[in-house]
Amino acid sequence: MDEKDKELLNLIQRNFPVHSRPYMILAERLQITEDEVIDRVKKLKANGHIRKLGGVFNSKKLGYHSTLCALKAPADRIPEISKVINSYKGVTHNYIRDHTYNMWFTLMESSQEALESTINEIKEKTRVDEILSLQAENVFKINVNFQLTDSI
Repeated sequence: MDEKDKELLNLIQRNFPVHSRPYMILAERLQITEDEVIDRVKKLKANGHIRKLGGVFNSKKLGYHSTLCALKAPADRIPEISKVINSYKGVTHNYIRDHTYNMWFTLMESSQEALESTINEIKEKTRVDEILSLQAENVFKINVNFQLTDSI
């Protein structure tokens, strides 16, 4: 990773442009071409330096309801149950934990009623009797930015 890659990562973390051509804006700030920015981002993703590039929204302020769910998935049914859960567009994360409740996922829906309905539907489709719905009482957001270079 060279200095331009580091400068690009600094910009992407804090100031990704909301624009029809965001890579052109980044290119202007970095004094390189738009194609070079796109190539660098592709390389950084391929090398694992960038895991995901996307927006972060405050779903509650946008009117959505969300919850963290936990269930006890039999080890031999984990792939099957995961496939069902992951088929819902409101599921943003789904992961396995070393715990009695070994499958955890987050779910977001347009209303509390829709949230409960989706959880019940998942129960039916997976034949899992109990899904804990652990809605946040307090929200703590940690914003981490890695300062890779002093130039930007």
